[in-house]
Amino acid sequence: MKVWRWLLSLVVGLLLPLSIMGRFVVEKNSLRVASPEKIRGTHDSAIGNFGIPQYGGSMAGNVVYPKDNKKGCKEFDESGISFKSSPGALPTIVLLDRGSCFFALKVWNAQKAGASAVLVADDVEEPLITMDTPEEDGSSAKYVENITIPSALVGKSFGEKLKDAISGGDMVNVNLDWRESVPHPDDRVEYELWSNSNDECGVKCDMLMEFVKDFKGAAQILEKGGYTQFTPHYITWYCPHAFTLSKQCKSQCINHGRYCAPDPEQDFSTGYDGKDVVVENLRQLCVFKVANETGKPWVWWDYVTDFQIRCPMKDKKYNKECADAVIKSLGLNVEKIGKCMGDPEADADNPVLKEEQDAQIGKGSRGDVTILPTLVVNNRQYRGKLEKGAVLKAICSGFEETTEPAVCLSTDVETNECLTNNGGCWQDTAANITACKDTFRGRVCECPLVDGVQFKGDGYTSCEARGLGRCKINNGGCWHDARNGHAFSACLDNGGVKCQCPTGFKGDGVKSCEDIDECREKKACQCPECSCKNTWGSYDCSCSGDLLYMRDHDTCISKIGSQGRSTWAAFWLILLGVVMISGGAFLVYKYRIRQYMDSEIRAIMAQYMPLDSQAEVPNHVNDERT
Repeated sequence: MKVWRWLLSLVVGLLLPLSIMGRFVVEKNSLRVASPEKIRGTHDSAIGNFGIPQYGGSMAGNVVYPKDNKKGCKEFDESGISFKSSPGALPTIVLLDRGSCFFALKVWNAQKAGASAVLVADDVEEPLITMDTPEEDGSSAKYVENITIPSALVGKSFGEKLKDAISGGDMVNVNLDWRESVPHPDDRVEYELWSNSNDECGVKCDMLMEFVKDFKGAAQILEKGGYTQFTPHYITWYCPHAFTLSKQCKSQCINHGRYCAPDPEQDFSTGYDGKDVVVENLRQLCVFKVANETGKPWVWWDYVTDFQIRCPMKDKKYNKECADAVIKSLGLNVEKIGKCMGDPEADADNPVLKEEQDAQIGKGSRGDVTILPTLVVNNRQYRGKLEKGAVLKAICSGFEETTEPAVCLSTDVETNECLTNNGGCWQDTAANITACKDTFRGRVCECPLVDGVQFKGDGYTSCEARGLGRCKINNGGCWHDARNGHAFSACLDNGGVKCQCPTGFKGDGVKSCEDIDECREKKACQCPECSCKNTWGSYDCSCSGDLLYMRDHDTCISKIGSQGRSTWAAFWLILLGVVMISGGAFLVYKYRIRQYMDSEIRAIMAQYMPLDSQAEVPNHVNDERT
């Protein structure tokens, strides 16, 4: 009894200052009624703290109020009720009454019956509250983690209007809108994770550890790229002054009762104490501070993940020695971290933990942090399942539109709207190509880029391949066929978009191309001696007897005549060659003979008359003798 009284005093000690200084803020999304006209308008609804809200997106659907099992505390299969939407129909949003069982169980039963979302109508007139998960036990843990649809609580009076409209035969169409649930002012998102280093607190601790391991990669990508600013936080309580000297307070608190944590095993006589958890929380805060000072704040994710793996409570390694080994392996300064932590036994405030307690109090649009774990995105508390895809979607919705990093457009945050009826977008089932693209804000219909070929169109009813290479992708959407080892296509790979039947075919080139019967239509083999045979995509012509068919001239000629003409052509060609060679040789010969004769004549002439360049030679033939 003393233990329970101390725990009650501890909780009162926490809640008293919170009730004076802070407040719990209910996170809301917009609910707009599109029809019927008499209740059309916009209303607030409180986002449930489980399932996966569609942060950054919206959902339109028809509201259904079951005739039986109106509180949803039993499985709907027992009543033969199904909320599955027919192909092409809007999603089904189920309206249930509050009471008799946990909120999460109502949503789980509706989800199993095919509901896309759940609205719970309050049963008393009061301000909206947050539907939270039940205290963990074996039965609730089996379904809480499997809830994947969004849910919200609506006020009693508004719930009655919805019920009256449905019972009156009206089709109630609403739109759930989460686009403004997270502010998105600029191209950087600031978010916080309020957690605990305790790994022996049951389902929530297991869920938190699993989330940290799964989310580490995406978180570090966002942080290294400068897209986000992440800050870890840890909740601590203080021990009421009247109990600071008690055994319970000493085992659960440090700094003389200023900073406390519940016993990990809820058993003060065994295992680790609450103060061990507080010390490790402090160490993890200082790991982040030192890592941030070195320009690598993302190392915190590595430390927390490695500490969970290497230093679990169940192996009795949840201690300073194991923590220091992890710190050293990550290249962080152990001395700096120890100096940051200070002295847990000092009767004085710890600056790091004092700052954490101050931060627990809500400021601005953010309420008090009273639930573990809690995620805060752009100063708004996240509501929903702590799961990688869901949290990444909430963070991505905090970016100003068109400034989202690539990780926000990955498969981790797909809305999966393309799985149903292809999202209403264009699709080529033969080539397995679709214009539907899932994003964290919902599906969009955009003509795709496939193997370097861009499709153009509205994305809803048509997409056509454009540019070179388009014929490689499902023949560019044109007609194609193959027979007897021959393939034909109406696609022209010239960068255009026209489908034109190939030679030998006629048709629109898109849906059909029919073989032209050249023989029957007398488009070939028209000579009297010709015989025609049509083949797929072409024709064959032959000539009777020894005649040879000439396709270019569409005529038959004699094989012998053609050979004779070929022989005479060769003869005359050879003869012409011989004549040209002979003529050339004769010219060369004549030129050489003339040169020789000219030289001989000059020599003879030189003997009888002097050349201009020589002296006169004396001539004694006519000398007179005396």
